[in-house]
Amino acid sequence: MQEARPTTPAGRRILAAAEELFYDRGITAVGVDLIAEHSGVTKRTLYNQFGSKDHLVAAYLTGRDQRWRSLVRAAVDACDSPVEAVTAPFDALRIWSGTNTRGCAFVNALAELPDPSHPAHRIAVDQKLWLLDLFEGLATAAGCSGPAAVASRLFVLHEGVLAAQPLPLDTLPGSTDLARTVVRAAV
Repeated sequence: MQEARPTTPAGRRILAAAEELFYDRGITAVGVDLIAEHSGVTKRTLYNQFGSKDHLVAAYLTGRDQRWRSLVRAAVDACDSPVEAVTAPFDALRIWSGTNTRGCAFVNALAELPDPSHPAHRIAVDQKLWLLDLFEGLATAAGCSGPAAVASRLFVLHEGVLAAQPLPLDTLPGSTDLARTVVRAAV
């Protein structure tokens, strides 16, 4: 995995500008000239810090992944019971969605970067597989029958909320209720 936060101030500015631009405008629509301009550095500094746009995209997704996983883990840890913990990623999504309204950066990246050899593609795939595995582990810990099936259903619900996020719909409350119903039925 790429380091999420370069140690130099210039590297941090580049990454912050790239994150904003990639998420708001799309990865392929944003060039290194624009990122350099927004971060107040030269293209040479950008390349010295990251080597290529592809590695910058990977660093951007790595940072988002680390922040998302931390938020989800905190939501799981705050639960009073293993059954409640199974749907904690939906609670984390409520918090995350407050500042991330353009859908899932990882799904967006997979749509823009379909080549599995792209350094960011693997990061996006791993993020999705991590969430699916987390749901299965939480369902197992809660004593759900068929934890893999429960995990699959919860994952699809979770991803559906993310896909609908840019629309003027509020699908999270209903999806969270449905997720809790799926878990209760399996316990």
